[in-house]
Amino acid sequence: MKKIILALFIAVLVPLQACAQEQWKEGEHYTIINDTATDKPVINEFFSYWCPHCFQFEPIVKDIKSKISDDVKFEKVHVNFMGFTSTETQDDASRALMVARALKKEDALSTAIFRYIHVQKSSVTSIKDLKNIFMVNGVDEADFDKLVGSFGVNSMLKKNNKMVEKYRQYLRGVPNFIVNGKFQATFTRDMNTKDMVDLIVWLSKQK
Repeated sequence: MKKIILALFIAVLVPLQACAQEQWKEGEHYTIINDTATDKPVINEFFSYWCPHCFQFEPIVKDIKSKISDDVKFEKVHVNFMGFTSTETQDDASRALMVARALKKEDALSTAIFRYIHVQKSSVTSIKDLKNIFMVNGVDEADFDKLVGSFGVNSMLKKNNKMVEKYRQYLRGVPNFIVNGKFQATFTRDMNTKDMVDLIVWLSKQK
């Protein structure tokens, strides 16, 4: 009986896998930008706090995070080449993201920055504005001051900026997803939000 059940399971699983492979096509839904994948699965979302599309994409990001395997790392990478504000201010926002990461409050504080810019329609012009956002959202001023110039935050910021430079030639806009260091997702006009989530989850399983 167990053998029969296993055979039935495989019979169902194989067509589903084939269906997924037929649904997502290289050159249409994703591009291979590297010969080899990263050792461990990782999804990098390149984004800007000033980008309205990135703000609108946040619920999709949340859905992606809920559906990827436990061994897949999801990491935001903040870019500084958008034309919405100065490079220096965008660098400050990248630093603020690293502080939020160090505080282990990245999701909540990222949402707060997005809402400050896109919902409250307020301007971020310096690290002081970002510090105020953090304080309003429960971060102690002393904790922020301690972390903002710390070795750990500087190291994470350096890594963030290296990632931007590494993939800069592929980043014609944001949000942009590089998966496993090998695949760049392409969202076509006919895709709905479920399709977008399914594509990223599927890519995270590819080598």
